[in-house]
Amino acid sequence: MTAAHPLDLAARSLGGSVVQADDESFGEKENLVVDGSAVVAPGRFGHKGEVVDGWETRRRRGSPPGHDRALVRLGAPGVVRSVDIDTTGFTGNHPTHAMLEGCGLDGYPSVDELRSPDVGWEPLVPWVPLSGDEHHVLSVSSPTRITHVRLTVRPDGGIARLRVHGDALPDPRTLDGLTVDLAARELGGLVVASSDDFYTQASALNRPDLARTMGAGWETQRRRDDGHDWAVVRLAAAARPQMVEVDTSYFVLNASAEVELWGCHNETDPDPQAAEWFPVLPRTRLQPDTRHRFRVPPGPEMTHVRLDAFPDGGISRLRLQGQVVGPSLHRLAVRWFEALPEGQRQALMREYAVPSVELLLAALLGSQKT
Repeated sequence: MTAAHPLDLAARSLGGSVVQADDESFGEKENLVVDGSAVVAPGRFGHKGEVVDGWETRRRRGSPPGHDRALVRLGAPGVVRSVDIDTTGFTGNHPTHAMLEGCGLDGYPSVDELRSPDVGWEPLVPWVPLSGDEHHVLSVSSPTRITHVRLTVRPDGGIARLRVHGDALPDPRTLDGLTVDLAARELGGLVVASSDDFYTQASALNRPDLARTMGAGWETQRRRDDGHDWAVVRLAAAARPQMVEVDTSYFVLNASAEVELWGCHNETDPDPQAAEWFPVLPRTRLQPDTRHRFRVPPGPEMTHVRLDAFPDGGISRLRLQGQVVGPSLHRLAVRWFEALPEGQRQALMREYAVPSVELLLAALLGSQKT
């Protein structure tokens, strides 16, 4: 069984963006958040030096030498669990130290607003030494919902990638009354287990984009027994899906022939073979290279779904359309509010002019401002 892959909140595929950098003379700042590992190809030179797959600043001169910074808007705001400051490909030109800070802001702040001294940047990773051509995976203990991070390197040099791993925590106001993809990464959906990731990982199933090749989906090895493959998805919140989309695009000769969908309600990630799973979609035939949409009969609320693929896995994407309503939406709103920075919580209380958190959440989720 294959376990979950951590969610990179800063990934370009989720909408992450490097909005500003002090310097990018040798390597563009946008390289920090692109999907995929850095490509090391020595010997390619342009007018400013060697072409690198990363963010690289010029050499700083003088004393003290100073530092360089890059501001990153997360594609999926959430609680950060760890970061990977990756110097792959940078050997004699990597920074000696780095630190990472985060902040949580409402709306879409400009670069000038992010650079304001009024922004409450919270330390996520203190100054740490860096080595060349290495992944530096560092734990983060902050419970705060982060929307932006600020990477500072000292004194200068190259960083290939910045990965910000964590749990997506959406703003409940963006879900209230709307039908959304309950499995979506940007809302907190996560592929937590799968039977086989032989060719490509099951974590591709809930990518936000459409597959453009067979390699962008989930493909298992060919089964030579009478079993089948499966993948378990933790939904963004407990809900009742109304429609499931199973996309076999680009799987022309090796798509799964049939699928079943099962659900369960559990506070933790369940055993894929436990008896608590209940049927959501009966065994249904698939066609190759096709986006299938099936209505889901009314049923119990679920926190997880298990996709069973027969006889083996060749599926590009899995979408589960539905609404987060009632107590489930309220629980999500409480988690979101408790994770907000103190300044943002106070600003919401002032804006809505309510005396309690419960009244604030009621106002946020469809009621009129008082």
